[in-house]
Amino acid sequence: MLAHQINHLLTTGEKIMRQRGFTLVEIVVTVAVLAMILAVAAPNVASWMGNARIRNVADTLQNGLQIARGEAVRRNQNVSFWLVAPSNPSVLSNDCTLSSVSGSWVVSVNSPVGHCADEPSTTSSPMIVTGRAVGDAGGSVSVAALQSDGTTAATTVTFDGFGRVANADSIRKIDVKGTKNSLDLRLVLSSAGLVRMCDPRVSDNTDPRKC
Repeated sequence: MLAHQINHLLTTGEKIMRQRGFTLVEIVVTVAVLAMILAVAAPNVASWMGNARIRNVADTLQNGLQIARGEAVRRNQNVSFWLVAPSNPSVLSNDCTLSSVSGSWVVSVNSPVGHCADEPSTTSSPMIVTGRAVGDAGGSVSVAALQSDGTTAATTVTFDGFGRVANADSIRKIDVKGTKNSLDLRLVLSSAGLVRMCDPRVSDNTDPRKC
C-alpha cells in the first residue's frame, strides 16, 4: 500500500515537474517527506480503526441488552437477549446457533435458533423483537460472554416484567477485545438488569471507567 502511494506520488511529481519546471531534487525531497508522514500515520490509523470496531461491537451489544430489558418492562413479560452465530457474520440467517463468542444478537421471547431471520412478531414463535449481525467486525473483534462465576460461558439473559434478570445461567459479563493489543471493553450486567460499560484494564478506583 505504501509503495503504491509512493509510486503514485512520483508519477504525479514527474507530471508537475514537466508542467511547472520543478527540479528532480525538489520532487524527491517532497516525496520523501510525504513517505515519512505516511509511515508514521499508518499505524495510528490502523489502531484507531481497530478501536472503533471494538467500540461499535460493544455499543451494539449494550443497545441489544437495553432493548430486551425495555421490551420486557413494556410488555410485562419475559423477553430474552440471545447471542447467536449465523454462517455469515454480516447477515442474520436461519442457520443461526447460540454462541457465547459471537457479537451477533437477537431479542425475542423464545429461542431464535433456526429462526434468526424471521420477521418481528408478537404472536409467531420465537416472537422476535429485533436483532443485529456483528458485520465485518466479526473477524477482528473477539467476544466472550460469561455467567456470574466469571468462567462459565453464557449465551442468553432473560429479563422479567420489572426489568430484572430472571434466569440463573444468564449473561453477566461480556468482554469485547481486539485481535491485537488495543482497546478492551466489558459490559457488566447487574441482577437488577442494569448494563454498564467499563474498561477492565483500568485499576484506579477513582476512575469511572474501572470495572
